[in-house]
Amino acid sequence: MHCIYKYNSIIGDIFISADENFLLSVQFVNHNFIENKENKIIRQTIKQLDEYFRGKRKKFELPLNPKGTEFQKKVWLQLMNIPYGKTATYKDIATLIGNTNASRAVGNANNKNPIAIIIPCHRVIGSNNKLTGYAGGLDKKEKLLNLEKNNK
Repeated sequence: MHCIYKYNSIIGDIFISADENFLLSVQFVNHNFIENKENKIIRQTIKQLDEYFRGKRKKFELPLNPKGTEFQKKVWLQLMNIPYGKTATYKDIATLIGNTNASRAVGNANNKNPIAIIIPCHRVIGSNNKLTGYAGGLDKKEKLLNLEKNNK
């Protein structure tokens, strides 16, 4: 059964979607939300997000199944390797996936990340070390980065 849960976090409402086996999405907006429904994966996600927002969890341990192209999945896998409290540039990620000219494509893949926070696209910044686009808004990105910086 596919479940959606509205999680109230310190950075605003987050919508968690999961089936019986995998976390499918963690997003800031869900236009199809009707009512809270939980399952085992959603309960695990809530517990780990609670720990993360309290500064007690630095790495998530959840079964993920993000839907995307092979390129997007390759980018998302690299995002998972950015350490807690650290950042990388779009160019860094492009280099890690073996295509130094793919910075813009990495940005597009970041934008399509269906599992925010858990797949830490908030840790990717511009080559000028400035915060750039984030699906939840730059204010949320800044709060997440500050949370991590203050809890290293």
